[in-house]
Amino acid sequence: MKEIDFKDISRTKNWRVALYGKPGVGKTTAIKYLKGKTLHLVFDDSGKVLGGLGLDGKSLIMDQEHPSDEISKMLVRAQKEVKNYDNLVLDNISAFEKNWFIEEGRKSKNGISNEIQNYNTWTNYFIRMINAFYGLDYNILITAWEAQTPITTDSGQTFEQYGPQIRDSVRNTFMGLTDVVGRMVIKPNNGERGVILEGNDGIFAKNRLDARQGCKIEDLFKWGDTDVQTPRLSNEASESSKTKAK
Repeated sequence: MKEIDFKDISRTKNWRVALYGKPGVGKTTAIKYLKGKTLHLVFDDSGKVLGGLGLDGKSLIMDQEHPSDEISKMLVRAQKEVKNYDNLVLDNISAFEKNWFIEEGRKSKNGISNEIQNYNTWTNYFIRMINAFYGLDYNILITAWEAQTPITTDSGQTFEQYGPQIRDSVRNTFMGLTDVVGRMVIKPNNGERGVILEGNDGIFAKNRLDARQGCKIEDLFKWGDTDVQTPRLSNEASESSKTKAK
C-alpha cells in the first residue's frame, strides 16, 4: 500500500490521455505536441506520418501477425526504458484489438472464426495489459478509431454515442482508468483540428486534469495553462454529430 499526503498529490504527473477519431484526423501526428522524449508503440501502419518531423524519440513497430507476443515484448521494453523517455504512446488500440482476435481465430478449429472463450479472455487480457502500461512512470497517450455505440439515458432515450472503437466489455473500464478521453475532429469551415473534452449523450469525452471543455490539438497537453483559449469547438461539433433520440 502506498501512502501520500493530499498536499503532495499532483493532478498532472503521469497523465493518461486517450484520443479517438476518424482515420486521418491527425491522432498520431498529435505526438509532435508532446514535451520531452517519446517512446512510440505502433500497432498499425500509422507511424510513417511522423517521418521528417524532427521528433525526439523512437518508434517500435508491431508485427501485426503476432500481437500477443509483440505486446509482451513492448511492455518489457517500456519497463526497461522508463528512465530514458518522458512519454509513452500506444498507437492504435483499435487495430491491436482487431489483430488480437484475428490471431485467436487462427487457433480455432476452422482457422478463421473466433470462439466464445476468446471474448471472455479478451476482457481480462486487455484490462491486465492496460493496467500494466498505466503503472509505468510515463505520461501516456493512447489513440483509437471512433465508433458509435447505443446508449440509454436515465430518461429512457436511446442515442448513438461516439467513443473509442473497442469492445463493450472493456470500453467503460478503459475510459474510467483514463484521465482524459477526447474526440478529435476537424472543423469543416476552416480545417482546424481540435479535441472535444466535455461529453454529452452523443459524444463520450472527459477531462479531469483541468477545466477545459475543448481545445486546439496543439494546446491539448498544456494542462492548467491559463493562457490557452477554449474555442467553441465542443458545442459546434457536439451538435453536428449528436443523433436524434429514438
